[in-house]
Amino acid sequence: MTGNQTAEGPKHKRDLTRRKVVVAGAGAAAAVGVGGSLAAGAFAGESGAKGAKLNASATSTGAEACYKLTSETTEGPYYIDADKLRQDITEDKEGIPLTLRIKVIDSETCKPVSNAAVDIWHCDALGLYSGYESFSGGGGGGTPPTDAPSGTPTGTPTDVPSGTPAGEPPAGGGGGGHEEPTSDTRYLRGTWRTDRKGFVTFKTIFPGWYQGRCVHIHTKVHVSGEWTDAGYEGGTTCHTGQFFFDEESVLLSAEVDPYSTTTTERTTLDEDTIYDQSGTTGGLLKLKYKKNDIAKGVLATITVGVDPEATNTGTDDSVQPGASASAS
Repeated sequence: MTGNQTAEGPKHKRDLTRRKVVVAGAGAAAAVGVGGSLAAGAFAGESGAKGAKLNASATSTGAEACYKLTSETTEGPYYIDADKLRQDITEDKEGIPLTLRIKVIDSETCKPVSNAAVDIWHCDALGLYSGYESFSGGGGGGTPPTDAPSGTPTGTPTDVPSGTPAGEPPAGGGGGGHEEPTSDTRYLRGTWRTDRKGFVTFKTIFPGWYQGRCVHIHTKVHVSGEWTDAGYEGGTTCHTGQFFFDEESVLLSAEVDPYSTTTTERTTLDEDTIYDQSGTTGGLLKLKYKKNDIAKGVLATITVGVDPEATNTGTDDSVQPGASASAS
């Protein structure tokens, strides 16, 4: 999981070295909402998360422990490059407000990685990915969400790629096989830069789920590129991973509309084939919310340890040994 490999891959993947993030409109730099004051002290407590692993070394000041290299995972089939440069990725999607605050550090030196471009993307409350509504929702198979097209029989897969058995994820789902977008929607996707302390914050919603996967958020970290008036160009992808939510929070979210309306069978955190059960190192988020009123909003924080010299695109030939490759 910590080895460094350079992926050759198909052309659309190699082009990540010359990627360009398109700047969104006037609202691109909208301030992220609640949670800033809570996040300030959240990272110090992450060592208490399930299975968290700490590096024996510490920062130069000795004041902060350094996390080991964060687990690499598959990119999945629903990544769209050249996405919108923005912190608020919610658009008009309904769901529990989620403030996601990420700290990116060099896993060897423990120093913050500044000016990195961080991508996140995830499904909506009913399991749909923007750009791929015809593929997602049921995971490419299984029970479609409640907003499936009228007349779709309950439990019948919709738009299953050729050769994909019913009830399984879409072809190439876990191995990084890329599906071309089938719509122009781009909700719940965005890219923003880390500040001088390695922090980046996004405003979004608590993700839903689809068949075969637990609740998760995808992420990529790009370094050594150039920020221009047009966006972010060049550089390499040093980390491709996923963030995960503990079972307690997911069960509480399932009682809130519109999550409560889905009929899709849910995979638990322990059952998931991508999460490696290593806590923070594996992408498990530290969450803060009111347990009796999660609908008010959730603050999620995590420290991501990366190797800025590595190339990890999350495609078939760049997923590190030991990384699962069986779901999206």
